[in-house]
Amino acid sequence: MTGLQIAIDCHDPAAQVRFWCLALDYEPVPPPEGHATWRDWYRSIGVPEDELGEDDCQDRIQHPEGTLPAIWFQQVPEGKTAKNRVHLDVLVGRGLPKPERVRVVEERAARLEAAGATRTRVLDEYQDHYGVVMQDPEGNEFCVT
Repeated sequence: MTGLQIAIDCHDPAAQVRFWCLALDYEPVPPPEGHATWRDWYRSIGVPEDELGEDDCQDRIQHPEGTLPAIWFQQVPEGKTAKNRVHLDVLVGRGLPKPERVRVVEERAARLEAAGATRTRVLDEYQDHYGVVMQDPEGNEFCVT
């Protein structure tokens, strides 16, 4: 069976875990069996201490029911330099009448702005569509729709 995990490069995996758990109603992935933290697991596979940062190395999130792809926030030294070629859509209002859709999209966008996201523009060109284009705290683009 083929699976899917989404990998997102970032500077601060722990902060991305907190933000995206809120954005997607996901939860942190527990460390592998036999390890108290992800840091312990990374040490066990030989990752040097100077690459592990200051925290417990929590860098993965999952859908609570396991029905949607897991996401791994891979720490990298370089910063984001261009627009994403792939982005995530946070689906909160699909199938709702437009007034209700606008309300739920705006509520989620406001919640994410309070958590460090930046609103870049509103998508309202079509009769039954509404969305907000945003950036996560590290500048990765995504849409709330």
